[in-house]
Amino acid sequence: MIRSLVLLLFLASPGYGLECRDDNFEGIPITICSSNVLADEIRIFLKDENQNILGDFGSLNTHLNDQGLKLNFATNGGMYRPDRSPVGLYIENGEVLREAVTSAGPGNFGMLPNGVFCITDHSVHVLETTQYSRLQPSCKFATQSGPMLVIDGQLHPRFLEFSTSRYIRNGVGTSQDGKWAHFVISNRPVNFHRFARVFKDYLGVNSALYLDGNISQIFAPGVGRVASRGFMGPIIAVVSPVAQ
Repeated sequence: MIRSLVLLLFLASPGYGLECRDDNFEGIPITICSSNVLADEIRIFLKDENQNILGDFGSLNTHLNDQGLKLNFATNGGMYRPDRSPVGLYIENGEVLREAVTSAGPGNFGMLPNGVFCITDHSVHVLETTQYSRLQPSCKFATQSGPMLVIDGQLHPRFLEFSTSRYIRNGVGTSQDGKWAHFVISNRPVNFHRFARVFKDYLGVNSALYLDGNISQIFAPGVGRVASRGFMGPIIAVVSPVAQ
């Protein structure tokens, strides 16, 4: 309880930007990277200037270097089709490149409710997809994935506490004030129920979204995570200008 309170106080402080740390939740090793939208530049990437899928952290890093930008953090940013294009909603630099999918379907993406990670100029939000469609927020960047992990402070109703379906999983939750995005990856296979409780019970967020479980990975030099494993579709990243 004390550790959770200290962590929450740290994450609530408006003076900090990106911070990554290795941690533990009920015996499951996890890595948490928290980014403050008022201090950090959070974006989502898919293709380079030649319209080639970036697909991995190395290619993204090269793409950013060509623009005078530094890669500070990255993670796979949602589910994709065989050609690596997003399954659902995808917005980049204010342009809607794929519309939201609101119907149920196969796999984790279609296990409703699913959701949208939305980045505006001054806020970050995880919204359930029908809520996103109703509110139509001005997302500068957005990606749709599923299922939702935490909805209005409650776990997804289909998660089973003792499920034997365990994977390395990653997701994102956002603070109620819309300032913080908390990215979490499990460093050991875990089921949906326990992974979702990292956001609900440990980080205390009301909304969190699953990003994936087959290709989950992060780029976080501060905790020694820099290698790509496999190929990705959308990539969520925290970037900054290269110091001159």
